[in-house]
Amino acid sequence: MRILAVGVSLAAALLIVLGAGWIFKDALLLRISAWTTPKVADSRPVQWQKAPQTPMASPSERPPNIILIVADDLGLNDISLNGGGRGEGSVQTPHIDAIAREGVVMETAYAAHATGAPSRAGLLTGRYPTRFGFEFAPASPLMSRLAAQQKRDDEVAWVYHREKARGAPSFKDMGMPAAEVTLAELLGGRGYHTVHLGKWALGAAKGMRPEEQGFEESLGFMGAAQKYALPDTEGVVSARLEFDPTDKFLWATLPFSVQYNGSEPFRPKGYMTDYLTEQALEVIGANRNRSFFLYMAYNAPHTPLQATQADYDALSHIADHNERVYAAMIVALDRGVGRIMQALKDEGLDNDTLVIFTSDNGATGQIGIEGLNAPYRGWKQTLFEGGVRVPMFLRWPARFEAGTRVMQTVSHLDLFATVAAAAKAPLPGREIIDGVDLTPYILGERTNSVHEALFWRSGGYRSVRSGKWKLQLQQLPRRIWLYDLEVDPAEKTNLAQQRPEVVDYLTTRIQLHDRQQAEPLWPSLLQVPVALDKTARQEVLTKDAYVVWPN
Repeated sequence: MRILAVGVSLAAALLIVLGAGWIFKDALLLRISAWTTPKVADSRPVQWQKAPQTPMASPSERPPNIILIVADDLGLNDISLNGGGRGEGSVQTPHIDAIAREGVVMETAYAAHATGAPSRAGLLTGRYPTRFGFEFAPASPLMSRLAAQQKRDDEVAWVYHREKARGAPSFKDMGMPAAEVTLAELLGGRGYHTVHLGKWALGAAKGMRPEEQGFEESLGFMGAAQKYALPDTEGVVSARLEFDPTDKFLWATLPFSVQYNGSEPFRPKGYMTDYLTEQALEVIGANRNRSFFLYMAYNAPHTPLQATQADYDALSHIADHNERVYAAMIVALDRGVGRIMQALKDEGLDNDTLVIFTSDNGATGQIGIEGLNAPYRGWKQTLFEGGVRVPMFLRWPARFEAGTRVMQTVSHLDLFATVAAAAKAPLPGREIIDGVDLTPYILGERTNSVHEALFWRSGGYRSVRSGKWKLQLQQLPRRIWLYDLEVDPAEKTNLAQQRPEVVDYLTTRIQLHDRQQAEPLWPSLLQVPVALDKTARQEVLTKDAYVVWPN
């Protein structure tokens, strides 16, 4: 009897453990995911490849250096150029502003997509990311499931499509096809030394990594996000967003590490934004005697929100802790841009370097800070202007006149052809390039429209801009938004019912465009309700204006 009693007790205990495991299975999976991340080695210096000590030609006699600086989830209103900036305009971005004032401002510039990875795929190839199936941002099924199952009081739910996860590619295999020709491959063929720094997010499987996509040197991280420092690091201040399910996942699973050309992960030395800047300065110094392409892909100010204590302390007038950390991150970003520009001057390369600054998409409402994309409506993960309007500045003193403003509608897609023209590199002949060389528009040689239409697509949510008109179509729930951006750039007055002929015409344009695009390389697993006029700190109710973003 005693043996039987012990057996019953053990069985009961096992059932309790299994029951608890089932109840808390997602928390356990999250913990296991964190435990199974690769080990990270101590910080070590990077030995950058050096150009010959004697240059073959002076900077003015060789193709221009190219530096492409891409911020991550930066809002148009985070830049102080036109009166914006955090802290009600008190947080200035003088170095980013200087690129614009000393170069060319693209007044109406659009991202290739409303989320970072597909947008970067379009930027680096000059092709719609949907043309080669890069329709959704790579995301692990675990993150999608946990995001959807977080307890929320919103009337509009997050939905995880468990059935689509079966048979889908693994997270590590989600990325840009190796056959796509990147800007690095294009410029490498022209003799450029090509370097990637920071965020990649275009795949870590064989053939997808930066060092296999044309970059001779790559220092950064393969995923869509990374910590800026280890938690509780002295001299670093963090803001955890308890209202954002994705933020919880990032804090639990993200490492703080970088890789050099596929090496084992190792710790950056110091705060991530400053570390990447320091490495950029070394890259510039190492390559001053040859033409180089530097893809400077900062992860700031993408979550998780972490800033240096010094930058945070300097913004004591900002009362909200989250906004203060976020603003301090932008201070570090702007400081980094300024140090890069100063390094070009110090090395005598300033006049003969084309510097491009942009953001991968609009700012996200998930961080709970209002006004990041003002005066535009919407956020990242929407095709409203707030999600896809981005800053785009080009500075090349040897060629472009300071203070130039291009009014035509342009896209990230255009940077590929524009850089190719600057480097006198022939475009790939076997591919459709959707972007256009902007040089004639910058020089005033052409004044017509750059694009007859621009398109975006994420699952059943699609959009087109043609001339002054912008149409958005959503399948579930069915929504039609039509705006005249010439008189209503903030997209407040929906004209879909008043102008059905415009809706019909633009719908046909979308359908024709869709026929040229590829099927998604992996399915959308998550549907996210994104309020247009609220942040994630506020409940999304059925009466609110919102989009359903598939990813």
